Amino acid sequence: MSTAEFSIKLRVYIEDTDAGGIVYYVNYLKFMERARTEFMRSLGFGKDYIFNHDLMFVVHEVSVRYHRPARLDDELQVKVQLQAVRGATMILQQDVCRDGELLASAGVTLACVGRSSLQPQRLPRTMLDTLRQAQVH
Repeated sequence: MSTAEFSIKLRVYIEDTDAGGIVYYVNYLKFMERARTEFMRSLGFGKDYIFNHDLMFVVHEVSVRYHRPARLDDELQVKVQLQAVRGATMILQQDVCRDGELLASAGVTLACVGRSSLQPQRLPRTMLDTLRQAQVH
């Protein structure tokens, strides 16, 4: 399975905004987290797979750039592109757009750790192979 880009749509609700009706900056990270979760689920790695393999993913590094504001009731598209996969890490590019206009972009590095040990852990071979096929080339 080769997928250059994965995306979800979501709507901005009042809980996502500040007093001015603008999306509070940290909520873009929540939107991106939702898209990453759905991306992994689309590849067959939902919470059951991850829990059964005693895994979890932690954000090792994130760099966000805010370009334009999102507002209450906007419909957003949150994109995920898998840039690189290594033994225990994934590097992703994520964008939040409204009608094709870039609102926020982020580089995200995820690390795989054991849920019990909280120590770095290599991705299971099945997951590694599937993620490599989904990687942007």
